[in-house]
Amino acid sequence: MTLQLPDFPWDSLAAAKARAQAHPDGIVDLSVGTPVDPTPPLLQDALRAAADAPGYPQTWGTPALREAVSGWFARRRGASGVDPDGVLPTVGSKELVAWLPTLLGLGPGDQVAFPAVAYPTYDVGARIARAEPRPMTSLVGLGPGAAPKLLWLNTPSNPTGQVLGVEHLKKVVDWARERGVVVASDECYAELDWRDDADGPTTPSVLDDRVTGGDHRGLLAVYSLSKQSNLAGYRAAFLAGDPALVGQLLEVRKHAGMIVPYPVQRVLETAVGDDQHVAAQKTTYARRRSVLLAALRESGWRIDHSEAGLYLWATRGEPARATVDALAEQGILVAPGDFYGPTGAQHVRIALTATDERIEAAAQRLRSA
Repeated sequence: MTLQLPDFPWDSLAAAKARAQAHPDGIVDLSVGTPVDPTPPLLQDALRAAADAPGYPQTWGTPALREAVSGWFARRRGASGVDPDGVLPTVGSKELVAWLPTLLGLGPGDQVAFPAVAYPTYDVGARIARAEPRPMTSLVGLGPGAAPKLLWLNTPSNPTGQVLGVEHLKKVVDWARERGVVVASDECYAELDWRDDADGPTTPSVLDDRVTGGDHRGLLAVYSLSKQSNLAGYRAAFLAGDPALVGQLLEVRKHAGMIVPYPVQRVLETAVGDDQHVAAQKTTYARRRSVLLAALRESGWRIDHSEAGLYLWATRGEPARATVDALAEQGILVAPGDFYGPTGAQHVRIALTATDERIEAAAQRLRSA
């Protein structure tokens, strides 16, 4: 049976990108969200120092890496009891999102639930496993029928930037445990928290002690250093949580050769042990966010959520593709909200990932429209 996957969404932006590139002052690409700032020297040095790596790396990751991730969860995420045996490095977070249903043994007849406005790979991962994708707006919306086998959370959300609070997360975890549902929380933007009333150094984790009481059964947190550490090209990520679930994933990944290269494991270890470079990058994104946010609001846009993360979830009250086309005429490329589900059809996702000069150019074009 042929695997039924949706068209790759970014291919549909080719015409808009070409129009934006034709702008006399060049394109301002705020669509994909790929980091543009240098990889911190500390992390480049760690890569160079580990370059002599003739042997096979450990699929599970080095003990030092897993201890470092455990320490990071305690220091930054309010999760004091992450067992190093429940930590596993991954080749970026997207591959884990795409393959998690399959690695957990899901298949036909099983459901994978995820937010109705969401990163498309949650849907794709369900389809790869030949399970049923199930977008949801709330737990109540799942109805009284059979519960999903896997429930994805995404906080802060890509694309909306919405943050799920501790009480919300606790209700989800309690609901899932009553039904034997595995909860996987994609938390890749947690360090980029813009809320004035934040109650911790990052946005809350599903592994937070206040959520779990220290019990991580049935829970996985997925994390990437692509954004906070400018490591998208390194494919440096990890998951943590229930050691039994992580052990199950590890066994399959060992057979399948899903191994993070040893030099990248050393970079991961270094990165989670250093908060200074993350704070510096956050300051850079805060400055760019302030410039774009002011220009959009002055131009009559409405910004929804956008409490954390690398994006502004914005609307002019018109179909997203019309907004994309209008901005392309100004040399600005953004992502249409329909990439992330039908309920995003009147929004666009505007990334903060451009140089200061390009962000200023976008702000000037928005104000002059």
